[in-house]
Amino acid sequence: MDHTLKQRRASAIKLEDLQVTLPSRAGPVAILRGIDLSVGAGDAIAVVGPSGSGKSTLLMVVAGLERATGGRVAVQGIDFATVDEDGLARLRAANIGIVFQSFHLVPTMTAIENVALPLEFLDRDDAFGEARAVLAEVGLSHRESHFPGQLSGGEQQRVAIARALAPRPSLILADEPTGNLDLVTGAQMMDLLFTLKERTGATLLLITHDRSLAKRCDRIVNLADGRIVGAGAKRKVAAS
Repeated sequence: MDHTLKQRRASAIKLEDLQVTLPSRAGPVAILRGIDLSVGAGDAIAVVGPSGSGKSTLLMVVAGLERATGGRVAVQGIDFATVDEDGLARLRAANIGIVFQSFHLVPTMTAIENVALPLEFLDRDDAFGEARAVLAEVGLSHRESHFPGQLSGGEQQRVAIARALAPRPSLILADEPTGNLDLVTGAQMMDLLFTLKERTGATLLLITHDRSLAKRCDRIVNLADGRIVGAGAKRKVAAS
């Protein structure tokens, strides 16, 4: 096997001395302060910590939606410092699925049109066929022609998950994905997300305040004041 391929498979996310400093009226504000983190391909990792600790900024940097001001960011073996904005957009479209707390569905598009959107961006001829298949996976075949305003919160999040996973990304980023859902619906959404993650073998980076949800991941990283203050060992899976 090619050595580069081995490296890419071994580390889906590699952060070295990651720093993000943003300007403010009072002067520069350090959001992330020297983050070192490696996430293996296929792993599920939860990032927890209080509000303002830098969790969402960390996810945005890994997604290529926020640029680091220091250190190194590599995703799927690609060093972000060597890629321009167009390159990052292509990387996101093909390899990264993002699920936010707010559903971010296009209100004037039907469920199937929302799910097909990233596939059309990739010029996929089978965009609508694949969107239909993914909607079936999340149990929404009967709602594909409905607009977001006609769907419940849980159904909208299912559409958002389907849209994120339609390109079959190798990396899933989820930022408080159950934050706008009730407990029962939120639990159903996470069951669905973990099931689809296992089915595809994707890597999962989950931002959450919910410790019970975090415990479902292979490892928990604790963030405080822009620094990692604790990172548990990878959870051992019992042999079958």
